[in-house]
Amino acid sequence: MITGKYPNLRLRRSRKYAWSRKLIQENTLSYSDLILPIFLIEGKNKKESIKSMPNVFRYSIDKLNSVVGKAVRKGIPMIALFPHINQKYKDQNGSEALNENNLVCRGIKFIKKRFKNKIGIMCDVALDPYTSHGHDGLLENKKILNDETIEILAKQAVLQAKMGCDVIAPSDMMDGRIGKIRSALDKNNFNDVQILSYAVKYSSSFYGPFRDAVGSKKLLKGDKKTYQMDYRNSDESLREVSLDIKEGADMIMVKPGMPYLDVIKKVKDKFKIPVFAYQVSGEYSLIMNGINQKLIDKTSIKESLISFKRAGASSIVTYFADQIDL
Repeated sequence: MITGKYPNLRLRRSRKYAWSRKLIQENTLSYSDLILPIFLIEGKNKKESIKSMPNVFRYSIDKLNSVVGKAVRKGIPMIALFPHINQKYKDQNGSEALNENNLVCRGIKFIKKRFKNKIGIMCDVALDPYTSHGHDGLLENKKILNDETIEILAKQAVLQAKMGCDVIAPSDMMDGRIGKIRSALDKNNFNDVQILSYAVKYSSSFYGPFRDAVGSKKLLKGDKKTYQMDYRNSDESLREVSLDIKEGADMIMVKPGMPYLDVIKKVKDKFKIPVFAYQVSGEYSLIMNGINQKLIDKTSIKESLISFKRAGASSIVTYFADQIDL
């Protein structure tokens, strides 16, 4: 609380010089705060642009040396893998998610072989990249089956851990999946594999470019409002987080990011657990298009990322991770 008053107290005094502003800044940003998402694609020697996400690409596995190597050199602590699955491998039940030779499994093994533990690997646990209907779970009579889905998700998590994944990140929003996955991991002697739960994932309009990137947008039948959260709610986020912590989550994700800074702060203040934020594809593309059209400048990138730190985020998943200079 400010106890003085003008003119004895002049807050502008400490803003006069850059060195003074640095001394009193409340939040900083480094590469250690960032997680880089990487999109995978089948084939060889491929670096494929994504029209809706400027400067973001899909990489064939043999091209991962360069992008992961760059992340390691910058000091980015973790990458997140997301697959663009060929249509011929997709089916109603997302069976490809349990294939030991699927795109993500091969990607994990490739990275671990070359980089060992120089960088962490986070893997998405959900069925939407693998299903022919684009939903995160099993679909029957236009209804997403919860309990049947989490049985598959637990198997998917164990498979990813077996391949070498360090952090399992369930993004599906099924009830009870954290407990089921934690139990399955422990039963298979993966006690040290961490769980980053997308505990607070809203049904949002900001996911469009991501769905383009993984090839699920045109397939999606209906919407995801019966399992993702209503963007009008914030107290509900505390219930979701509380349940996932009790079930064994090590860390919590809030997604999307910037429209939900209030939720990040609310969760952090309540639970004092590591809270991660996902600056999603729609947020990224809005900023990048603004920069490309010279409506805003590149300093807006850092400003946007600092906002997550100010709200209480421990780390930020962002497509800017390997583009920004810090």
